[in-house]
Amino acid sequence: MQAPTSNSKLTFGLYEMDLQTGELWKAGFRVKLQSQPFKVLAALIERPGQVVTREELQLRLWGKGTVGDFDHSLGTAINKIREALSDSADNPRFVETLARRGYRFIAPVHEVHDPSGPAYSLPAPEVAQGINQPTVFAEQAVAFPAGDALGPGHAPAPGDFISLPAARRAPRNWRVPGIAAAAFFAAITAGFLLARRIPITVRPPHIVQVTHNDHLAPTIQTMEDLHASATDGNHLFASIIDDGQQKLASIDLPFGSVQPLKMSDEVAAPALGDISPDGTRLLLLSHLSPESEQPLWVVPTLGGSAQRVGDVLAHDATWMADGTHILYANGNDLYLRPVAGGQAERYAHLPGPAFWLRWQPDGGHLLRFTLLDPVAHTTTLWQLSETDRQPRQILTASPDVGAPCCGVWTADGQRFIFQGARPGSSDLWQLTAHATEAPTRLTDGPLQFAAPVASRTGHSVYFVGLDDRSRLMRLNADGKLTPENTFLSAAVRVDVSHDGRWVAWTDLSGTLWRAHADGSNILRLTPENVDVFLARWSPDDSRLAVMAREPGHAWRLYLVSAQGGDLHPLLQDNRNAGDPSWSPDGQSILFGRVNDRMGKEETQRSLEILNLRDSTVTQVPGSAGLFSPRWSPNGRFIAALTLDQRRVQLFDFTTSTWTTLPVTSGADPVWTTDGRSLVVHASMDPRQPIVRIDIPAMHIAQSSQLAAAEGADPVDFVFVGLAADGSPLVRLRTYTGNIYSMELP
Repeated sequence: MQAPTSNSKLTFGLYEMDLQTGELWKAGFRVKLQSQPFKVLAALIERPGQVVTREELQLRLWGKGTVGDFDHSLGTAINKIREALSDSADNPRFVETLARRGYRFIAPVHEVHDPSGPAYSLPAPEVAQGINQPTVFAEQAVAFPAGDALGPGHAPAPGDFISLPAARRAPRNWRVPGIAAAAFFAAITAGFLLARRIPITVRPPHIVQVTHNDHLAPTIQTMEDLHASATDGNHLFASIIDDGQQKLASIDLPFGSVQPLKMSDEVAAPALGDISPDGTRLLLLSHLSPESEQPLWVVPTLGGSAQRVGDVLAHDATWMADGTHILYANGNDLYLRPVAGGQAERYAHLPGPAFWLRWQPDGGHLLRFTLLDPVAHTTTLWQLSETDRQPRQILTASPDVGAPCCGVWTADGQRFIFQGARPGSSDLWQLTAHATEAPTRLTDGPLQFAAPVASRTGHSVYFVGLDDRSRLMRLNADGKLTPENTFLSAAVRVDVSHDGRWVAWTDLSGTLWRAHADGSNILRLTPENVDVFLARWSPDDSRLAVMAREPGHAWRLYLVSAQGGDLHPLLQDNRNAGDPSWSPDGQSILFGRVNDRMGKEETQRSLEILNLRDSTVTQVPGSAGLFSPRWSPNGRFIAALTLDQRRVQLFDFTTSTWTTLPVTSGADPVWTTDGRSLVVHASMDPRQPIVRIDIPAMHIAQSSQLAAAEGADPVDFVFVGLAADGSPLVRLRTYTGNIYSMELP
């Protein structure tokens, strides 16, 4: 390994590491990290993308003959590093563990060259240790000294910078021709710069943290939770999560104090559409229920009484430049309507539902927006001009950018800032006004950056930085939550086999696993390109029915053997299907469609039963408008939710009737193994209770309030399922979401 020189500064994400002083900084704030963990981190970061073996670390930092102490000390140092970087061994963003081999630093690393002294250069990954690894380039700004011209008419002024776009980190299995091409390009570029004696200065984006309350609401593109922010110049208005409930807050700029806006009770769980041109009024919708189309409200930016905009139902809206009309989206159409009242006229028909409607400022006539495909679960950027009102796609998903979404114009109308989401990451990018050039990256993790809002003057951009964390807890009979520090700690959905010997679960990455109840004999059941929502054991515990999807496709139903093998699709239609539930004889599968939040569809949604012997499908009587079905183990009942999740319904096959259960709302229902009780999460209740309802008596036998449980300090809860002993498992999301800002060049 190459030792650092005396003037060595490296950056990764929001972090800066000074190898000379032994200091670690995050967004301008010093992070405490002891000497030995710092040295381990330095050893890893010197060779980004490469495996640093345990033996190398032992020899360099501890010396020979320290085997016993070394193992303990290295493990402690790695834990301290992850704690300082808010990293996770299960889902690493920085330090990856390779069992019995060593560790690898997996985030992109940038060098900061100090003109006053020699700079530390990272060794080329493709030659170090003879390992073929990806090359990491930093986004660079090339400073041209005064008088050094590039040719006639191309002499920059002193201090001017020309930005070179960042090269992306290549996949780990890229091939030799790609390496040769990259090396050739790097050599040509280096020769060009050296010939002109041009010093290179790495200028990572200067990001400033504005708020520190940690509860900014996230944007989830595939769930239609596309939370927008807006500013009146002195305040930023954004959604926050407070006591498990979504609220709208006013954030003082530049100091970052957060105050929830007081408003009428009618506007429950408000989501921001846009701010009026004069900065005095907000367009709001409710996101309490998963229904797409919601009433539209106007609320003063100072808070107070809300005014409903007629009988309008919409999923997003924006102000027109005159401040007296609004443009709102309902279904696949845009409508124009006066705020004070009057007839709405259809403004344009689109290929899908539109979000984040933003007009070009300063008299521009372009409207840019995000189009969501509710079946393929993809987002694209579109625009239409005020003159012809014809929608045109300007950007689709790509391997570099990911799925583009949720953009805003800068104050001068010359640039368009948007977010690009990929699995596990989200960054900000920019397009020109004419969108004729490829987008350029503005951020590069490690947080998930989303929901940009441009300042009303100048070139500042505000956005949410999300660090998504969660932990699995067991809800005990006394109502207390205790950490589930077992092999299920990363589980998002859990299902126990009927004989109690096996457990199947989906993890945070959407992978399906199964194991013995004691955690032994773990087997992965799905490939990397499949995102699994949940799985259910067959009555004989030989296979599982799976709800999953491939990228760019609808949710589908599959069967997979408990011993592994290929996924076998059950339906051939291109509609979202979910929540498979077995009949007691294992010959049929009950399933539903999905609600608006997971994929709005124009066709009727009801519950259906697939006969596995002849592939016929029949509809459950009276099930229109229901989803998320669960067949009772004795076969007598079906429990299901209404699409708005406000009611839990029970169907009795003996009487062919539906009954409403005594619970205020419902999510993720689960039958107990004896079939005598249904356990439901009343997710819309502020107390967040897990309720057990005795069937068929129809009375509540137990209700545990998650929001009041000891040890609960999350922003929301997910009911994961029942453990083998019948205890509810609950995932507490404790992500931190804050507002950050950057100044565009």
